[in-house]
Amino acid sequence: MRRWAWWTTFAVLAASLATACATPVGVDLANPREVQRELTESVLSSPDRFSAPTREFLTRMSLVQRWKDAPDETLLELHRGLAPTGDLDRLYALAELSFLRADQEKDRAHALAAALYAYAFLFGKNGNEARHELDPFDPRIQVARNLYNRGLTVGLEPPGQRLVVDLSSRRLALPFGTLDVTSSAPDFVWAGWSLTDFAPVADYRVRGLDNRYRKAGIGAPLAAHLGEEVHPTPEGALVAKRLRVPVTAFLRVDDVRAQLASGHVAGKLDLYSEDVRPDLVVDGDDVPIELEKSSSLAYMLEGAPVWDFGLMGFRLGDYLPGQAERLVLLHPHQPGRIPLVLVHGTFSSPATWAQMVNELENDPEISKRYEIWLFIYNSGNPIPYSAGLLAQTLKDVVQSLDPQGTDPALQRMVIVGHSQGGLLTKLMTVHSGDAFWNRIARKPIDQVDLDPDTRALLQRSMFYEPLPFVKRVIFLSTPHHGSYLSDFRVTSLISRLVQLPARITKLTYDLATKGSEEFYLTSLDRMPTSLDNMSSRNRALTTLAALPIAPGIRYNSIIAVSGDGPYEDGGDGVVKYQSAHIEGAESEKVVKSGHSVQMTQEGIQEVRRILIEHAEKAP
Repeated sequence: MRRWAWWTTFAVLAASLATACATPVGVDLANPREVQRELTESVLSSPDRFSAPTREFLTRMSLVQRWKDAPDETLLELHRGLAPTGDLDRLYALAELSFLRADQEKDRAHALAAALYAYAFLFGKNGNEARHELDPFDPRIQVARNLYNRGLTVGLEPPGQRLVVDLSSRRLALPFGTLDVTSSAPDFVWAGWSLTDFAPVADYRVRGLDNRYRKAGIGAPLAAHLGEEVHPTPEGALVAKRLRVPVTAFLRVDDVRAQLASGHVAGKLDLYSEDVRPDLVVDGDDVPIELEKSSSLAYMLEGAPVWDFGLMGFRLGDYLPGQAERLVLLHPHQPGRIPLVLVHGTFSSPATWAQMVNELENDPEISKRYEIWLFIYNSGNPIPYSAGLLAQTLKDVVQSLDPQGTDPALQRMVIVGHSQGGLLTKLMTVHSGDAFWNRIARKPIDQVDLDPDTRALLQRSMFYEPLPFVKRVIFLSTPHHGSYLSDFRVTSLISRLVQLPARITKLTYDLATKGSEEFYLTSLDRMPTSLDNMSSRNRALTTLAALPIAPGIRYNSIIAVSGDGPYEDGGDGVVKYQSAHIEGAESEKVVKSGHSVQMTQEGIQEVRRILIEHAEKAP
């Protein structure tokens, strides 16, 4: 009996142990996200861990503990063991482990080594061998591409410096030898300008933009400052001097496997941009360049004076210096691309278009068909005065870019105006005749004795004809029948704080001294500001509202309405729907938004829709 009990107890205990202890090989239930993280992590996402393929390679080579004890010696052993061809597992591990050491030791030599190993992994001996061996779904391809891009960026940073990349020709140290860099970057010219001070935009986090767009490819994405204007061009003169140009640096290494084996590597460093040199070819194959447009845009706007322009440009009529600075191009003009002119509103500046520029610039359907022009003006000045400047500026720029009139795309211009900018925009589309002139004068302008400057200013500001190259306009929250804020008494007080340009002050004096026989203005009363012009009672505004847009010019309207209730009774806090509504529009989109509808995705996507439709329609 006792023996039977003993065996029973033993059997139960053995069964309990068998069920309580895990088998040597088996599975444990885990969070799928954790499993995915383990399968996809690399040194690019985990500062102290490498990817599964590298871990597998080290395990097969019995080097896991050796790596922990002597990482640099392990790297040299792996380097010396590289086969002349193939050996992709070793190349990939070398690239990742070298980048890990570069990060741990802040050593640019290891970073450059990571870039070279990744280059060899991706392009092989002659650019074909390695790629033909790789499965296109191999996850190592993307990691190797990013190891090349990041390794090159870090490796080209000057000693002891960050946030700047040195693209000069020089000799650099490698853990196993040297790298001689021959650079063509100093000879690179963009829109007639040399480029300088290259910033690694991948080192920055972008704020203030809904989306950060990155064009995936090969190379170190950088933002370049404009240097000297080495070859003056019409479009180069219009480029914003503070512009940060998105470019890509690519180090090309011929016969990279043999050079790695020798310990002495020589490479050619080239610079690429979508505007000047967009195509990268490696051994006969087209390879996309890595490009960061969103971060370059945000980098340009960081701390930029344009943020202060909204208030100062409203308050001081002469705050904006120089006629050439009124129209700003973000790219050198390319024949075949339709100009998209953006005109900001009151208390505003071109910076308020950043969200729209970011979306449209990174949309391939738009960027391949359009180029963005930004008009900047002192928004406190009288609307007819600012509109005259816009009309004259557009005429001059179109003439300078295409004096022979051979580019049909320049004759399909689209202007987008927000708020007051929409009123300026409409004036580009109407036959005004003497409607505005008759509001201030008793005689035709050719019968009034005026000095040449005053006559030219009045002619430009009072008489409008549709610009022949403008084929579509888009109105955003535009007060066609006035802004109800401009009807408030306090707005009139604000208007008196506006300091009008000297030429307008002189004009006011000249007209007043002509007497009542020629002008209705018989006293030295102040000239109306833009706020006065946007009052529903303003005679110039009511005149403009009554003028039809010329046949042949299509127009669309995007109207912001906030709050609940019928949109027909609503407004955006500045402009009511009934004021922004314009009869005959090809389309009207009502967006649930405050006045700054140009910053909303719904407003931006409606502009995008209209632009695609415009580009696809026959001229």
